[in-house]
Amino acid sequence: MSEAKKTGVGKIALEAVWYNNPIFRQILGICSTLAVTNLVLNTLVMCAALTAVTGLSSLTVSLLREWTPRNIRMMVETLIMAFYVILVDVALAAYWPEMRKNLGPFVGLIITNCILMGRAEAFAITNPPWPSLVDGVMSGLGYSMILVIIAVVRELFGMGTICGVAVPYFSSEYWDKWIIMVMPPGAFFMLALVIWAFRSYAPEAGGESRK
Repeated sequence: MSEAKKTGVGKIALEAVWYNNPIFRQILGICSTLAVTNLVLNTLVMCAALTAVTGLSSLTVSLLREWTPRNIRMMVETLIMAFYVILVDVALAAYWPEMRKNLGPFVGLIITNCILMGRAEAFAITNPPWPSLVDGVMSGLGYSMILVIIAVVRELFGMGTICGVAVPYFSSEYWDKWIIMVMPPGAFFMLALVIWAFRSYAPEAGGESRK
């Protein structure tokens, strides 16, 4: 029996966001976590892009699962993911070229993010469309939750702003900005602290360890 049949949509969402969180549980998607979290706005756009691609890819993989030959399954999944990544990239180029420039190659590199293939192989390929869409979207939101936390701290401590808006005290002469927070080492430090904090708060290894 599939996981979707054994559990409700709420349980699937909780698994994706918390118990099997892509970052602090599975340690996936680390490249973009380190690359785009120096500014909150960039992070929000990246998170929205990945969530959309993960949800739509999982939905499409599930819809086509009965017609996808097993021996070319992963190639088909990769093409589906690439299609949605291209749509997002083209949309940004057309409607928000400045943001596309800020994100550089990282929107296109969503296709290499292990979260996409992980959810397709672990869930969508064996489950119906609606639960697969929920799983994909909630996995993206679980990823987004961690990235936004890291980005808020890095931009606040490093630049004294959030989404470019000055924050009282942190943007004043009384706060000595921590420039290291908006540099690559700041990303490593924050990622390590966030993983440590979340795993300390909820030390379970994953959904399979719970009743």
